Amino acid sequence: MIGAVLVAGCGSGHERPSATETARARASHAADAAPLSVRQLKALTFRDGEVPQVHGGEVPLEPSHAEKGGGRTFPPVSDPACQVVMDTRDAKGSFARISQIFNWKDSIWPGASTLASYEGGKAVAAFGRLQGGLKTCRSYTGTGWVGPFKAELTPEKAPRLGDEAVSYEVAIPMPEDKRLNQYQYTVVRVGSVIVTFSTQDLGRHASFPADLMRKQVERISAAQRKR
Repeated sequence: MIGAVLVAGCGSGHERPSATETARARASHAADAAPLSVRQLKALTFRDGEVPQVHGGEVPLEPSHAEKGGGRTFPPVSDPACQVVMDTRDAKGSFARISQIFNWKDSIWPGASTLASYEGGKAVAAFGRLQGGLKTCRSYTGTGWVGPFKAELTPEKAPRLGDEAVSYEVAIPMPEDKRLNQYQYTVVRVGSVIVTFSTQDLGRHASFPADLMRKQVERISAAQRKR
């Protein structure tokens, strides 16, 4: 019996770490490193000519709110859980962020990606709040650029990307003819960076190209491994 215990004890010291332990180690490493700056995030975005799915091969960067001198703010939406989802999507509380626009060849509606870096363990905390909000957020009302709106949120199966990922769709009826303006979001945490991919269409489901999401996540992951 003693021999068996000794053998078991020796073996336990050489077991491979679980997926959870590996994720925690990565999160700890990310928390110790300085967050990526706007300049560093820009270096990870796509360059003109790298995205064949867009018009003219151009993928412009959207100026940050600071660069634009501030942006219009709206009152919170009716459901606090849904507001948490929107805040994470908009990178509220991030250290630095940059957005990129994708004018697809096969759609009049553009797509976008937002790369946001966080200090310490704030990326993990922000993503946890997002997951919590998605558990109960299903519908909400609010005020946007074109006035009052009502939205329905539907969780979707997320791709296996980064350290953790979620996907969901938000549908908002058009005021003119009640057709649905459908927005699809995939949010991925990669260490201390959260990247949000979004796209939209009218009356049908749209999704951000899987190959572009994978390439973007790989770039972010590689940049953090080198630090």
